[in-house]
Amino acid sequence: MAEHDDAVAAAAEHLSAKPEPSRPLGPLPDGLATTRSALHVAAEHLLKPKRELETGNEIALQFTPGGFGTPPWEDGVTSGGGGQTRVEGIELVSVEMPYESRAPVTDLDGGAGLLGIESPSDEVGRDLEAVPDAAAALADWFAFGTVALAELLERHPGLDPEPIRLWPEHFDVATVLGDEGAGQRANFGASPGDDDHPEPYLYVGPWEQSLSGEIWNATAFVGAELLHADLLESEDQLAAAAAFFDRCLDALANP
Repeated sequence: MAEHDDAVAAAAEHLSAKPEPSRPLGPLPDGLATTRSALHVAAEHLLKPKRELETGNEIALQFTPGGFGTPPWEDGVTSGGGGQTRVEGIELVSVEMPYESRAPVTDLDGGAGLLGIESPSDEVGRDLEAVPDAAAALADWFAFGTVALAELLERHPGLDPEPIRLWPEHFDVATVLGDEGAGQRANFGASPGDDDHPEPYLYVGPWEQSLSGEIWNATAFVGAELLHADLLESEDQLAAAAAFFDRCLDALANP
């Protein structure tokens, strides 16, 4: 079983429950930027250190129902048993079998206490805001990105893919694949937005930086991007994502 199989299955179930499974992404709600920032802080300063504490060295996260979280651990270094930490909507959820506890995701000190880790430094700030509708939209996006990347790996199993992971520092779902020796290896991901992008976007970031061609349209990095707004125009959003990723792979193979 691949590292990401559970996350892919949960993400596929999330999308299939949408009223229009072929168009799981909808218009972006108010409060997206502030909610994204708050959840990013939680990922980097609560979930990441908790997973590192329980596993000894692992930090990667993944899609979990309602948001994102750590993969479950069976024998935690500190807890001594099975557990998981996740963000569901605007709540931080701590599972240490057989108990489950919750706290507002914006309460960093309370969340750290719940997880048994040190509170984030004062430099992180405590003025965080998160609203349910925006958190739900971000959960939709992470589910969409996870499934789109899983389908990419299924179409191209021979390109030495890495597992699909949600990296807490970058706060995006991503994988890597392609022939490095031929200069075709690249990062493929789904970002919920950042300082240079007010809306979520799919991206391809080639490791080889000498690129030419209209497909490499990104402005904040070397690579290609497909915006959330572009996906909304499609009648089959996953098919649009697949076409984007495959066009980029073709461009890498045929520069």
